[in-house]
Amino acid sequence: MALLKKRCVTRQIKLGNIKIGGDAPIAVQSMTNTYTQDVDATVSQIKRLYDAGCEVVRVAVPDMESANAIRKIKNRLKKINDNEIGDEGDEIYKENSGIDIPIIADIHFDYRLAIASAESGADGLRINPGNIGEKWKIKAVADCAKSLNLPIRVGVNSGSLEKDILEKMGNTAQAMTESAMRNIAILEDLGFSDIKISLKASDVERTVEAYRLISTMTDVPLHVGVTEAGGLFAGITKSAIGIGMILADGIGDTIRVSLTRDPVEEVRVGWEILRSLGLRKRGPEIISCPTCGRCKINLFDIATKVEEALLRCPLTIKVAIMGCVVNGPGEAKEADIGIAGGDGVGILFKKGEVVQKIPQDKLVETLLEEIRKLVH
Repeated sequence: MALLKKRCVTRQIKLGNIKIGGDAPIAVQSMTNTYTQDVDATVSQIKRLYDAGCEVVRVAVPDMESANAIRKIKNRLKKINDNEIGDEGDEIYKENSGIDIPIIADIHFDYRLAIASAESGADGLRINPGNIGEKWKIKAVADCAKSLNLPIRVGVNSGSLEKDILEKMGNTAQAMTESAMRNIAILEDLGFSDIKISLKASDVERTVEAYRLISTMTDVPLHVGVTEAGGLFAGITKSAIGIGMILADGIGDTIRVSLTRDPVEEVRVGWEILRSLGLRKRGPEIISCPTCGRCKINLFDIATKVEEALLRCPLTIKVAIMGCVVNGPGEAKEADIGIAGGDGVGILFKKGEVVQKIPQDKLVETLLEEIRKLVH
């Protein structure tokens, strides 16, 4: 039996420069954790996210200063496109492709912030119509978004469901879908249809059940994630299992891994989830051994350096980083290129064949130089 079910068909919407839903690729999303009004910090983080493969970025808009900052952020990103702001860091792979990434404004409660964000250049809005308030306020937001061709994501979280739904259904997956369908209906009754929906809980079971239910009820594109997943280990585990199960069911049009970490880590994990399911690939796949008593090199540091250096590498090759020459080329013979450590000296190998002996302190440098040759 196939691991992946046929992808659910959803309506397609446009978000900035990318398409969401329908037959469009599943997009990887993240969110900045800077103060949005700090334009320098926010632009810098968006650039790092973009370099790591982020395709949609969300920014918090708690006040009018943050809403107005979106225009400045967009202008700064355009300057990066025009090379008016230089690249940061000692990048191996420099691309003059610029920063063209959709920005979603995250709004809670105040409809005026949603309108201001839209007018400031946001490519989309994330709201919960139920907490915006009176219908005329929701209509004002929907009318503004429609006039500017901006989609709206309805964000349903288990921790902020409507009181009447909680009283009737409890904090269940069914309650989450009830809230989602209610909010979709509010927007569609106002003539607004460019909608995306998310239904997130902090546990895998409710999240998976909610997405399975909603996928049978509507053709609205779905943004998938496990909210408040936790730190590195808990967060990656919950997200990989939860998002992975949902995607394997053919459900989902965008994903976000939520970690209490640098958001760049969210993007990297998101791409690995897609790669593991065979849904999309980006850059090299790095395989490495867990180390043992035969390992004479600091494989942890080497693997980290190689991963960071290859964040922008466009090649979808398999790169092996092995701890010793005894098992290295053999166990990693399917790798396109790799290195294996030794005692003072290591080896470079390609497709399981040793091609060069290398001083231990030159392993990373040599590997990256060989990969650079493949790129150019």
